[in-house]
Amino acid sequence: MVRTPFETFFSFLTAIIGVAVLFFLITPLLVAFPLSFNSQPYFTYPMPGLSLRWYHELFGSDARGVAWQSAFRNSMFIGISASAVATVLGTMASFGISRGNLPFKGTIQAMLLSPLVIPIVIFATGAVYFFARISLIGTYPGLIIAHAILGTPYVLITVTASLSGFDSNLFKAGLSLGAPPLTVFRKVALPLIAPGVASGAVFAFVTSWDEIIVTLFLAYPNQHTVPRRLWAGVNEQLSPVVIAASAILFIITVFLLIAIEALRRRNVQFSGAK
Repeated sequence: MVRTPFETFFSFLTAIIGVAVLFFLITPLLVAFPLSFNSQPYFTYPMPGLSLRWYHELFGSDARGVAWQSAFRNSMFIGISASAVATVLGTMASFGISRGNLPFKGTIQAMLLSPLVIPIVIFATGAVYFFARISLIGTYPGLIIAHAILGTPYVLITVTASLSGFDSNLFKAGLSLGAPPLTVFRKVALPLIAPGVASGAVFAFVTSWDEIIVTLFLAYPNQHTVPRRLWAGVNEQLSPVVIAASAILFIITVFLLIAIEALRRRNVQFSGAK
């Protein structure tokens, strides 16, 4: 398809604006990243020298290093657990919503997507009151459930998009051959929508990994996650250790975004093949 000069100019202008916005957002990270290798605890340029002392302190055996390592373990455990719960709930909800004869389909979908539009402070406040009644304040199950609720809409969106290209006759054919619904889902549907499910799981993990407000409301002081530890480090004693931890988080996030993009491309290829 041949594009008009206006369409070419508009596409070029959009690309320029996108690159400019990306550069604006990533510049603070690029400026702060070298400071994690500063030999002195000062946030100034030029740096007097280079050192890995802040990364050694981050993974050291002293009290501060142990606290950071505990925060990384907590974030990983809560993130993986919340992602698993959100993936199961979001995938089940997507299959239910994809049914054409579901009553109040729009209302149900809006309720499931509401965590995306409700202010996080309001959600956290409501979670405190509700979880306090069932004794989940300051517990890992409480944090996992809260983070899973926040991650479920992302799974719902990605899986629903994958199901838009799924032929429901394949599912019906499996049922007609006598296979149980769970077996048909596991052997027929799941392999076809796997890229969407995996993308949703990664989004749910990133949501949990980056969450701070809900954690501040629901977690006890000994349940530090990495974002909460960063918050405490910035407010109590600003140190290059915080920048070193932020640099590690930035690298992890970049790899996760690359994984999401790879899964998205695979999903698009699958849809195109159909």
